[in-house]
Amino acid sequence: MSIEAWTVFALFWVVFVTTPGPNAVNCITNGMNLPFPRAMLGVLAILTQATAFLILSALGVTALIAASPTGFLIAKYLGATVLIWLGIRGWLNANKPVSADDRPAAHVYLHALAIATINPKSVAGYLAAFSQFVQPDVPIWQQMTVILPTALTITTLSYTGFTLLGALMGRAALGAVFNIWVRRVLASCFILYGMALGLSSTPQTGGAR
Repeated sequence: MSIEAWTVFALFWVVFVTTPGPNAVNCITNGMNLPFPRAMLGVLAILTQATAFLILSALGVTALIAASPTGFLIAKYLGATVLIWLGIRGWLNANKPVSADDRPAAHVYLHALAIATINPKSVAGYLAAFSQFVQPDVPIWQQMTVILPTALTITTLSYTGFTLLGALMGRAALGAVFNIWVRRVLASCFILYGMALGLSSTPQTGGAR
């Protein structure tokens, strides 16, 4: 991958992972409600999903997923349902006190992994990265030695930032009413993302090389 191609890819990835979405909302929520080290397990889960999707993209699997309208629709509606359910549950539980120790580390990790994975709309992002920035005349795994660490580094910085933002917001909460409404806003984001996902279109593969 040339320096020019790497620069464009890196800029694309910055936009891809810093645009607020379900992962960002979950990281902020974790930062607000959990000790920071445990909240960072959510970031680890996102990195797990990103690594898997990058490898699958290199293998061409995401193109096959995007090219299957039935499979995409099933995944899309399942993902939308889960996000909306998480939002409704978060809204209903917003006025309940949160214990920083009531969520085991495994639950934090698996919950974040599920949110990162169920959103088939992310397929479009990975597919775009590989259809637009991968050079067809260079072996894919040679390019992966550049793509993978670049993407994971940017992803780590982005979602660590969202988690830190949540931690700072949690500390700045001056009262129960403020805390309840912040949690309800985050819950509403899950509902809106779920609705947007349900209305999203199937990623196009025509631009892939």
